[in-house]
Amino acid sequence: MDLVLAVQLYLYLALGLVALGIEVWALSDCLRRPKTAFEAAFKRTKGFWLALTGGAVVVGLLSALGSNGGFNLFQLVAIIAACVYLADVKPAVSQTTGRGGNYGPYGPW
Repeated sequence: MDLVLAVQLYLYLALGLVALGIEVWALSDCLRRPKTAFEAAFKRTKGFWLALTGGAVVVGLLSALGSNGGFNLFQLVAIIAACVYLADVKPAVSQTTGRGGNYGPYGPW
């Protein structure tokens, strides 16, 4: 029985660290985007997304590096917020800045 609990603990810790990585990615991307791009894409303000993704990183840090390393309901809400930013807001904001997904270092490819 102790082996099952140890495997469960390490699995939750791994999930928490993966979720933390996604949340940090969303926050760092949000920090690099200009404020006007959010308004041009008709997505909320940059401050709103910074607060949401920043809060997700804080929850991710507390959950992943906490005493039990668990994956709880707050962590689930935090990863959903980060994924919404990455799946919906990031592509829309990228299109307004002119550096979408098909651009390399020397222009489109």
